[in-house]
Formats: sequence, C-alpha cells, structure tokens
Amino acid sequence: MRKLNLFFAILVLSAVSFTCYAQTPRIPEASSTQTIIQDFGLGKITITYSRPNVKGRKIFGGINPWGEVWRTGANSATTINFSENVIMEGNKVPAGTYSLFTIPEKNEWTIILNKVVKQWGAYSYKDSEDFLRFKVKPIHLKEKRETFTIQFANATTQSNDLHLVWDLTEVSIYMQTDDDAQITANIDALMKGEHKPYFNAIQYYYENNKDMTKALAWVLEAEKADPGAWYQLWEARIRLRMGDKTTAIAAAKEGIRMAQANKDDEYVRLNQAVIDQAGE
Repeated sequence: MRKLNLFFAILVLSAVSFTCYAQTPRIPEASSTQTIIQDFGLGKITITYSRPNVKGRKIFGGINPWGEVWRTGANSATTINFSENVIMEGNKVPAGTYSLFTIPEKNEWTIILNKVVKQWGAYSYKDSEDFLRFKVKPIHLKEKRETFTIQFANATTQSNDLHLVWDLTEVSIYMQTDDDAQITANIDALMKGEHKPYFNAIQYYYENNKDMTKALAWVLEAEKADPGAWYQLWEARIRLRMGDKTTAIAAAKEGIRMAQANKDDEYVRLNQAVIDQAGE
C-alpha cells in the first residue's frame, strides 16, 4: 500500500511540474497592437499595426536600414483596409485589404501596398505581389516620438492625410475619396423622384463646388415647398459663389428676417456672415 501511495504521489507531482513548465506567464507585448478606423467618404479606412518604441536605439538608418523593406511597425505586417475605392497620392486603389510596407531612405520613402495580408514582418515579402508603389518625402521633426504612430489628420469628407510618425521622422500620405461620381449619380437620380432630398443635394453640391446653377434651381424649388431661413442661407451662399453679390445679400437679409421671427440666433448669424463676406 505504501508503494502504491508513493507511486500516485510521484504521478501527481509529475503532472504539476509538467503543467507549470507548459504554462507561460501573461506579459504585455513589447510592441502593443492598435487598430484605428477613419470614416472616409461613403466608407471607412481601417488600419491594424504594432507600435514599437525607440528605447534609445537608432531607428532609421539603424535597426531599420536605409533602402530595405520595412513592415511599417512591428510583429505582423501592417494592414490597411479600404471599404470603398480611394486615391492615394494620385493613384487609384480599389476597395480591399492590403499590407502596408515602406522603404525608408534619407530623402525619400517608398510606400508599398502589397496584395498578400497576414505576413509576419517582411520576411516573406515579394515585390511581385505589390499592387502599388509610390514615393513621398519625409519630414524631420524637432521633437522625438518614442512610440511609432499611425494617425489621420486634416480629415474631410473628400480627403485626409495619413501620417507615419516615429523618432524624428514623419511621412505624410495624401488620400482622396473616389466616390464623387457614385454620389452625384445617386443624388441626380433621387432628385428626379417624388421625394427630393433637397437638404443633402444642395449641401453636397455646394461643399464640393459642383454645378451651382443646378444647386440654385434646387434651392428655389425647396423655398417654394418649405420657406425658411435655412434655404435662404443656401440661396445666399450659392448666389455669392456665382458672383451675384446683390441678389446674395437680398437673400441673406430675407433669411435674417425669417430667423429673427423664429428667434433663431444661429441663422441670423450665418446669414449675416454671407452679407459680411459680400462686403456690405
């Protein structure tokens, strides 16, 4: 019986020792992972990347040698997904997911969109799988950025800047939407229907500096159906852009009268801004 008990005790201890050996401690990744999402036109841009730190090292021209393909982060290669077509530095890019690689140089960086995703680093990178390559100029920063950062700046409905920032270097990539034709066709089709989206159509045409004659016609139609300071404001803005200051001022003054009657201080201010811009 003692021998049997000893045998079982050895089995239990062996199992505990094996379990302790097989388990690994939970520790944070040296390069944390981040996913950023930016609304862009009709779609979104989603980027997933790992964020290494400088840690006192020489980065570009050091651990990231000049002229060599870089994963643009750490761990797995950075991925970028476009839910709609976009334009990067003048190059049309279809919707989809790509690996984002770069080749740093002192005076010029090569930006690469590669068709193979889920790559570990750049070890299996093949330029034959590149979808797009283009070059941009790096910017030297006065203050060091310890952690590699990808971020969006100057984001509008039509364009934004994608910044890659690390150590004393920043690279900016200019992107534009590629959905104007789709949006315009949709607006024009809806404006032929019974329920016309005046609000959206007028605003889009004005903000994107499209056919002001068509936008003005829509405003005048909308004013007949729903008179108010809002449409007076857009009539004034559109007429001013078309160069007709006199009529623009008259429309804005009528908008102020309507806004004051409704005690709407915001539209008083906005219509007055048109008058001020017209120079009266």
